[in-house]
Amino acid sequence: MLEVVVIDRERGRHAIRCAAVLFDMDGTLVDSSTCVESTWRMWAGKHGVDIDALLRISHGRQNYETIRLIAPHLETPEEIAFLVQTEEACHEGIAEVPGARALLDLMGALMGPTARWAVVTSAWRTLAEKRLSLAGLPIPGVLITSDDISHSKPHPEGYLLAAERLGVAPADCLVIEDAHAGIDAARAAGMTVIGITTTFPREQLGCEWCIGDFRELAVNAIG
Repeated sequence: MLEVVVIDRERGRHAIRCAAVLFDMDGTLVDSSTCVESTWRMWAGKHGVDIDALLRISHGRQNYETIRLIAPHLETPEEIAFLVQTEEACHEGIAEVPGARALLDLMGALMGPTARWAVVTSAWRTLAEKRLSLAGLPIPGVLITSDDISHSKPHPEGYLLAAERLGVAPADCLVIEDAHAGIDAARAAGMTVIGITTTFPREQLGCEWCIGDFRELAVNAIG
């Protein structure tokens, strides 16, 4: 078991016990905002789509789900392929969110090969592995991508699958998320959620406990 201590700038310190930590990727472990937003701005400009409205709903969702919500007539294989090619070709600004590598290394040092953590992302596997590598982060043993599931966040399928593959009950999982769709997915899976304010301010995330980055988390092995 792990004890994860949240050092919340507004609410103080709070300890959470869990058997596994599940991370979103874009905006949580990896700062990919430059690539994500530039891709969507290019696509929206091409089709006359309101980019501000699109960015309000796109974070945490798979691309097809975003298109379906904002411009369903454009949900075609050609448009999905354009987004895939553009995102995979973009390396600009990809970096770890501060403290991410140190936290993962600490979990490994505390628990060794039994450390239970996973990434649950709306990206596809090729892109997920590329961005984690560019950010200098390890590829986890359990990496749930859009290739593994049938439903995009906010559906809980991805988080439930991660818990299953880790051999942990959903109620014993702690999730760290930066976007509404992911927070809703984790809650629907019956998991505890910490918000990270890299994409939206805490008042928009609606999480009881929030961090600015991973330097505001401490981890201890217990039990």
